[in-house]
Amino acid sequence: MGVVDELRGRLRAEQVLTDDATREAYAHDDAEWAPYAPPAAVVLAETLDDVVATVEVANATGTPIVPRGAGTGLSGGANAIAGCILLSLERMTRIVEVDVDERFVVAEAGVLNDDLRRHVATHGLWYPPDPASQAISTIGGNVATNAGGICCVKYGVTTDYVMGLTVVLADGRVARIGRSTAKGVTGYDLTSLVVGSEGTLAIVVEARLKLLPLSGREDRVVVGTFSSLTDAGRAVAAIARDGIVPAALELVDATCLRAVNAWQGLGIPDDAAAMLLARVDETGQAGEALADRVAAHLAAADASGIERASDPDEIDRLFRARRLAYPALERLGPVLTEDICVPRMQVPEMLARIERIAAEADVTIANIAHAGDGNLHPLIVVAADDAEARARAKVAFDRIVDECQALGGTATGEHGVGLLKLDAAAVEITGVERELHAAVKHAFDPRGLLNPGKAIPV
Repeated sequence: MGVVDELRGRLRAEQVLTDDATREAYAHDDAEWAPYAPPAAVVLAETLDDVVATVEVANATGTPIVPRGAGTGLSGGANAIAGCILLSLERMTRIVEVDVDERFVVAEAGVLNDDLRRHVATHGLWYPPDPASQAISTIGGNVATNAGGICCVKYGVTTDYVMGLTVVLADGRVARIGRSTAKGVTGYDLTSLVVGSEGTLAIVVEARLKLLPLSGREDRVVVGTFSSLTDAGRAVAAIARDGIVPAALELVDATCLRAVNAWQGLGIPDDAAAMLLARVDETGQAGEALADRVAAHLAAADASGIERASDPDEIDRLFRARRLAYPALERLGPVLTEDICVPRMQVPEMLARIERIAAEADVTIANIAHAGDGNLHPLIVVAADDAEARARAKVAFDRIVDECQALGGTATGEHGVGLLKLDAAAVEITGVERELHAAVKHAFDPRGLLNPGKAIPV
C-alpha cells in the first residue's frame, strides 16, 4: 500500500486530501519566497490519536512529515517538500482547561492566539505574547517559532509562558513534557528545546500556558514623529540606556506611514520619516512619571511632534498605523519580510545601514520594528511579476542579515529560521554548537522525517 492508502486506512476519508487545489493551497506558508512543492497528501488532524496515526504511517513508510498550523509563518518553516505528508493541526481548537487559581490554560495546537486571549480574559486572566498575526496564527505555530510580539519587550515571548507540552515524537509515541507548577527543575528542560524548534523535534498538539492577571495595568502612550529615521533610532537607544522598560516600543517608517495614509487617510504628516510609539503600563503617578521620561527622550532626539494618550480609544487610534503597516504594504506588491535582532544600542546604526542597502540594491524597504528589544522587520516591497526586482530584493535580504550579524545581532528574532535563514543560521551555529544541534535532532528524530531541512544547518 502507498502512503495515501495507509493514511486512509487509519483516518476518515475526508481528513486525507489529495486533490491538486488543496495540495497547492497547503504547499507553503506566507513565505512564498522560499522553496516548496505540493505534498503527497494533506491530513486534517482533529485529535491526538489522528496525529499519532499520521506519524505512525510516516514512520512506517519513511515519508517526511511537515506540521502546519494556520500557515501564517514568514520563513518557510511550514513549506511542504515533494512527496511529504502535510499535517495540519488547524482543526484542533479545544481550550481544554483554565485554572484560575494556578493561572494557566491548556489549549490544543490549533487554537488561535486571539481566541485564547479572549477566552482567558473572561476569567480575569491575560496571555501576553501578541504576534502581529495574533488574529490568525495558532498557539501551536506560536510555540513552533517561539513567537514574540509588540509587548514582548517587557513581558517576554512565547517560551516565557510555556509550562508544558503534549507532543508526538517521530515514531508516534506521545510525550508529556514540562510541569503544571509555578516552578520545577526536575530533569532536562525538554519543553524549552521543543519551543522554537519549528516542528523538527516533535509535533506539538497541546500546550499548558502560564497566564497573568488581567488587571493591575494602566496604559499610557507617547508617540513621537521624526524627520529622520536615525533620530527615531537614537530615541530608542536613549530610552533603553535610561533603564526604561516600556510595555511596547514600536517604530514605523515613512514608507509604511505613507502606505497606511493612502489606504486609511489617518492624517499623518507628509514629512514624517518615522513614528515611534511607546506604551507604559505602570499605575498611578509612577506611570505618569514614566511617560514623562519617555516624552523627554523623544524630544531630546529631535522629535518634530509628540502626542500622548491614556484613553483606550485614543491609544487604539495612535497604534493604528503600526497594526495596519503590513497589510498596507501588501497592497503595493509582494513583500519579502525580514526579521533581525540587534543589540538595542545598535538600532540607529542598523537602520542607517538598511537605508544604504535599499539605495544600493534599488529596492523599496519599509521598516517596522519592535524597537524596544532591537527586533527590526525591514519589509522589501517589489512589483508583482518583476523577476529582476525579486532578484534585487533577495540580494538586499541577504545583505541586511550580513550587516545585522556584523553588528552582533542574530538572523531571526521571532519568525524562525525555516528555509529563508538557513545560510544565516550556518554563520551563527558552528563547530561544537552545530554538533550539539545535530545530536539533539538525532535523539528526537533519528530518521530525519520531521520537517527535514528546516531550522538548523546540516
